[in-house]
Amino acid sequence: MYWSDEGYLLSKNNFDENSIIIEGFTLKHGKCTGIIYGGSSRKQKRNFQIGNKILFNWISKGENRSGYFSTELIKPVSPFFFDDKKKSACILAATSILKILLPEKQINEKIYYSFEKLLEDIKLKNWIKLYINWELLLIKELGFEDNIKMNLNEDPRKALSFNRHLLMENFIVPNRLKFPLFRNILENYFY
Repeated sequence: MYWSDEGYLLSKNNFDENSIIIEGFTLKHGKCTGIIYGGSSRKQKRNFQIGNKILFNWISKGENRSGYFSTELIKPVSPFFFDDKKKSACILAATSILKILLPEKQINEKIYYSFEKLLEDIKLKNWIKLYINWELLLIKELGFEDNIKMNLNEDPRKALSFNRHLLMENFIVPNRLKFPLFRNILENYFY
């Protein structure tokens, strides 16, 4: 089985000396996992920064079997924010939330495009409010309609705390998940 799709890198872990296991969030195939042989080599390593836009070519012997990727970098995202701890934490918070909340191989174009827009808008002055809105949209798209509207002119700390409560109550606690470290780090920047 083979497919090719654009997407964003959500996570990476070492697999052996030269290989990594990555999770990507793709437009037409949802969240997917695979091995990249040679992914930890000096030549390829720089392409695998969390949040980067990548062309994923997935190959497997069957639909439900483990597969591997060959990839091409479409657009670097995270390297532009390496000198900004808050924006870097924002990217890592968003990707780690998607990593734990999205089901494997379930397509959701609305979440994909909202995440893509967030990554484009992170360079704007009001980026934290855009992030807060993105979290609310994600919560709604994953099936939890929020009837409480936050006034986003309020302190970002209060809005982030409100969203954390919604995430904990609707996803993290019921599914016995661990709240993402980088989401906590992002919120702590506003205390």
